[in-house]
Amino acid sequence: MPTFLPKTVLALAATGVLVLGLAACGESTDTADPTAEKKITVYSGRSESLVKPLLDKFTAQSGIAVEARYAATAAMATQLLEEGEKSPADAFFAQDAGALGAVAKKGMFAPLPAAVLDQVPATYRAKSGEWVGVTARSRVLVYNPDLVPADQLPTSVFDLTDPAWKGKVGVAPTNASFQAFVTAVTVQHGEAKAKELLAGLKANDPQIREGNGPILEEVDSGRLAVGLINHYYLGELAKEKGATPDTLTAKLHFFPDGDSGALVNVAGVGVLKKAAQNPDVQAFVTYLLSAEAQKYFAEETFEYPVIAEAASPAGVPALKDLKVPAVDLNDLDQLEATIALIKESGLVP
Repeated sequence: MPTFLPKTVLALAATGVLVLGLAACGESTDTADPTAEKKITVYSGRSESLVKPLLDKFTAQSGIAVEARYAATAAMATQLLEEGEKSPADAFFAQDAGALGAVAKKGMFAPLPAAVLDQVPATYRAKSGEWVGVTARSRVLVYNPDLVPADQLPTSVFDLTDPAWKGKVGVAPTNASFQAFVTAVTVQHGEAKAKELLAGLKANDPQIREGNGPILEEVDSGRLAVGLINHYYLGELAKEKGATPDTLTAKLHFFPDGDSGALVNVAGVGVLKKAAQNPDVQAFVTYLLSAEAQKYFAEETFEYPVIAEAASPAGVPALKDLKVPAVDLNDLDQLEATIALIKESGLVP
């Protein structure tokens, strides 16, 4: 059914920052028989291709239909903030902690039950208990070894502003994961350093794409040397090709020594206050952290599970072995300020 986009979303879309997926804001997708008696509404910043099969499994097992509205995470967060208490959403399934934090900061989420929160390490959930991570993903540099030998890879993401990388680096500045990365740089090093990085990337003729997927495909095919993406896209591309990640040309470089380029963020979920006592919504959150769902994420979307008993995806270092920057995910809630920085840098026309 049609939904009129709030003025804030339209304004941000006009800047070009929130274009990705915005057209889907008004789309509703039921993952079960619409005549089902039980139904919840989920605003999803996760793409339909990634999560709809899992939502279908939840509905088949629980009898609870999920009306999922898909759009870019930043656009969904903005729409929630604009709708306020009038929002039809029961839960927000977001691509990154920053968007969850921005909504939580406005007092729209209810605290989650301790039984849910206790399944996930404190690193990957809100200190307030108002959102919880469902999967984790690492920022990486994907590279084509035919164009960039492994011994020439940068040791820091800041090295990509060097003239040697001019015209060789793919970035997706409208993507939520890139926005969260920029926020992390601000948190770790200050706004001046974040501006310096963005200006350096802009001056180096970056290859701007709409998302991580197109960057990876161009690196794998040799049309692009390197790109900043999330680790799990390599597994997804291999799956599309009927191959395994190790057989692809593209390879992943995990920045060492806690570099900002190695940020580990989470996709997570928060429950709107009006739905806090709804057992169907609580069942949905519980299911996302179930062994079945966590296995799905590891094997089908190649993300890191966040519950202890779940195995990591194949072909990448274990989550516990990653050398991550000293950034608290609770501090990644500066969404509007980050979007303004990216716009100011000129990375978005």
